[in-house]
Amino acid sequence: MLRPDTFALTALLALITALGPVSTDMYLPSLPDIGRLLATDPAHVQLTLSAYLAGFAAGQIIYGPFSDRYGRKPILLLSLVLFGAANLACAAAPDIGVLIAARTLQAMGGSGAIVVARAIVRDLYAGARAGRELSLMGSIMALAPIMAPLLGGVLQTTFGWRANFLVALCVGLVAAAIVWRRLPETLRRRAPEPVSIGGVVRVYRGLIGNRAFLAHVAIGASSYAGLFAWLSGSAFVLQDLYALTALGYSIAFAICSCGYLAGTFVASAIVGRLGIGATIGIGTFALAAGGLAMGVALTVAATSIAAIVLPTSLYLFGLGLTLPQAMAGALTPFPDRAGAASSLVGFVQQTSAAILGVGVGHMLGASAWPIAAPMAAMGCTALLAWAMSRHVRAARRPLSGARTTGR
Repeated sequence: MLRPDTFALTALLALITALGPVSTDMYLPSLPDIGRLLATDPAHVQLTLSAYLAGFAAGQIIYGPFSDRYGRKPILLLSLVLFGAANLACAAAPDIGVLIAARTLQAMGGSGAIVVARAIVRDLYAGARAGRELSLMGSIMALAPIMAPLLGGVLQTTFGWRANFLVALCVGLVAAAIVWRRLPETLRRRAPEPVSIGGVVRVYRGLIGNRAFLAHVAIGASSYAGLFAWLSGSAFVLQDLYALTALGYSIAFAICSCGYLAGTFVASAIVGRLGIGATIGIGTFALAAGGLAMGVALTVAATSIAAIVLPTSLYLFGLGLTLPQAMAGALTPFPDRAGAASSLVGFVQQTSAAILGVGVGHMLGASAWPIAAPMAAMGCTALLAWAMSRHVRAARRPLSGARTTGR
């Protein structure tokens, strides 16, 4: 069995968490080709992303309370089975409507994996230690958005878009096998009451009543939404407007993703000394700077790919600093409701990202501004949320009845 404070456990949790990026990033180079082969327009193709986000949000709101009641491991295995079945449906989709529906089911399976993985972190760690663990997971997980588009570009060129979902199925099967054989149950004290709609509503109402929780959610959701402005529009902008091939786009995407890898690596090194709040502050400055820099660069050099890639790399560097720490700050006050807290954070993040993604899909046209403007707005929003909530986050209160085990 895997033990806490080991690289093997961290790597497993990172693999589970990476199912979402693998599901999304690997097929991004195929988006234009999906539109051509399934005879549909970019707005409908983009709905395969937004439907995924909507399914991810809906799934997250469900899994957390069940994992608090019945344990992490059985709920995690259930979600991985659904993820695998949905990947088969995606690979066999005959038209865009079926693909959108299958992507929704795929997301509902993948959402359970990430909810439970974050809850496991909170079962084992608290405060800055939880932030460091999430950053280490992020450093490993960051290889997914670097490698997945490159692999997706090769698969697209060699086999076509359906191969992406078959590879995602294989990744899910590997994760399920390791969880079944090696992952111990980490939930020490299960929620005493059965899962019910009324009980879930009461738990979520208690979470929402905690102002520090809301502050961390606002920071994480705004920064994450900016990421999906990039994910929703980058394939169409760089391939259709800047004439990159699928493989060329994958390389540009991987370069940007190195920024996220660097951010999570730096966060894991400094959060123990600076604390969660200061690390988030540095990250939100980078988010705002990256978004605003893209706007300036497009104004000065609108035809240069560097005007998009370099500012996006800075934005993703800030995201790597910000997102794991915002998650740790939101979960730390609730050791007995880590699953529910993880669910609610993920629901808000995915919902905001889905809404923004739909808007980006409808704004896509003759320039890169549908990417730049939302990223700048979300980066500045995250910075503002961090600045305005400093006293609230410093004085956070636990949910009634929950024990607090660290800052």
